[in-house]
Amino acid sequence: MGVRKDLKRAARRTDLAARARPELVRDGSGAVREVRTAPLVTPPATGSTADIPFTNAAEAPDAVVLRRQVDGEWRPVTAAAFAGEVTAVAKGLIAGGLEPGGRVAVMARTRYEWTVLDFAVWAAGGQTVPVYPTSSADQVEWIVRDSGARHVVTETAEHTATVRTATADHPEPPRVWELDAGVLPDLTALGASVPDEEVTKRRTALTPGTVATLCYTSGTTGRPKGCVLTHANLHAEAANTVELLHPIFKAATGRAASTLLFLPLAHILGRTIQIACLLARIEIGHFPSIKPAELRPALKSFRPTFLVGVPYLFEKIHDTGRATAEKLGRGASFNRAHRVAVRFGAAHLDRFLGRGKGPGPGLWAAWALYDLLVYRRVRKELGGRTRYAISGGSPLDRDLNLFFYAAGIMIYEATA
Repeated sequence: MGVRKDLKRAARRTDLAARARPELVRDGSGAVREVRTAPLVTPPATGSTADIPFTNAAEAPDAVVLRRQVDGEWRPVTAAAFAGEVTAVAKGLIAGGLEPGGRVAVMARTRYEWTVLDFAVWAAGGQTVPVYPTSSADQVEWIVRDSGARHVVTETAEHTATVRTATADHPEPPRVWELDAGVLPDLTALGASVPDEEVTKRRTALTPGTVATLCYTSGTTGRPKGCVLTHANLHAEAANTVELLHPIFKAATGRAASTLLFLPLAHILGRTIQIACLLARIEIGHFPSIKPAELRPALKSFRPTFLVGVPYLFEKIHDTGRATAEKLGRGASFNRAHRVAVRFGAAHLDRFLGRGKGPGPGLWAAWALYDLLVYRRVRKELGGRTRYAISGGSPLDRDLNLFFYAAGIMIYEATA
């Protein structure tokens, strides 16, 4: 069976410790103060993350690096087309008054245009300031004022109203553009007279030590604090993520890697995954909602090979499966499938870790039965091709992790 082969192949490739061995740093009393690993990728001596679209366009212009949802269809975006769009928007930002080192705040949900803006701001020599789309007027006022952002890109008319209200009393209110009002075409038209060479000059002036972005904390213990990240910081996160996981994901699925990104791009994890995908030319799509009822149709149509989410997503997928079974009068069968999955997953992993013999014939038979009745439906909910996932933000319940493992999906837990 295909899934049985996937499980065996996954088990052979789960030992990430061999690729990134942790080092414990202790104080004088022996208490652990830090856990760190040596980088898998040599830090760059020149350039910046702004170069990624242009490197891709030069090396593989026809490679599909993104897929954009238009009228319900996922349309391919090649490396050359993406670099061209980034250049056009960067020229518009320059024409609109963005100076080298200037800051542009972006208040929007996860969508294709966010990615274009991020790289366009960098290509124009600027710095991006992400703002959560759920931010209050007080939070927006503080972030714009504290960061010194002279330009703000919003997603909706509601966001625009929030920004204008929040910054009305600023000595110099920022210039505001709106995605839903067609800001990208407007910026492209505005920058038509700016030569491409101006973008190249600004982009090539960036170094690994140049500030790339200010990411603000949630502000749970006071005002949000801006965390300054350089292009070298972003490259280290993205490049090491690729080096650690991409060979595993690609080899285990036997397909070109792809993912649907629905994490907020105002959070650094979402940005890191986005940069990592473009760096490795992993096909990436965007979706603005993490609500399972809205996300599931997008997963089924995009069909990613791996996902990055939070425990809530996996909990809801599992709960939806149980609720569906209960509506059909098969709730007891689903519960048995869950128990079998936990036992099977634990036994399967114990064999890999040298702690046991693995599932016996009876457990294999029970797994095969429920793979037909339940587990394949779980895989279908995630698009049918997903074999790996990363869960972060909070701990994932062990039994839930084992359930997905038995369903043919290995979930790694990201820890801070």
